[in-house]
Amino acid sequence: MTIKQELYNKCLQFIDNRLETIQDTINDIQKSLTTETKSSAGDKHETGRAMLQLEREKAGNQLAEIEQIKEMLKKVQINKSANTTKLGSLVFTTQLNYFIAISAGELKIKDQTFYAISPATPIAKELLGKQKGDKITFRSSTFVITKIL
Repeated sequence: MTIKQELYNKCLQFIDNRLETIQDTINDIQKSLTTETKSSAGDKHETGRAMLQLEREKAGNQLAEIEQIKEMLKKVQINKSANTTKLGSLVFTTQLNYFIAISAGELKIKDQTFYAISPATPIAKELLGKQKGDKITFRSSTFVITKIL
């Protein structure tokens, strides 16, 4: 398995873990909504239900966001390499290594650290369209692209 394939799989696992967490949250909220009984303090009951509804709405928004991220990851073509950086590129620099796919944070593969970043992040915007040997200045730090896969 290539490094790109391993990074892609870790990104997929990251999404699945977030999806599972949100689904659990939604299930817990749903259970709370159905089991909450009306107490003698009716206003307190209604406030509790309203808070649970808000939490369910927030979790629903997070679920939609995860689905969008999953769709973005599906667009990543890990079997293609190019001379310029694009979605799906693995970019090695003199400082850090980046996998341009989704924002999944720091990923370790075979004693190497990579940062999975979304093309919408500021650093990715600096990297996109660049080639091996190009110099990048980002947040008062300058580095060079040494390899693109």
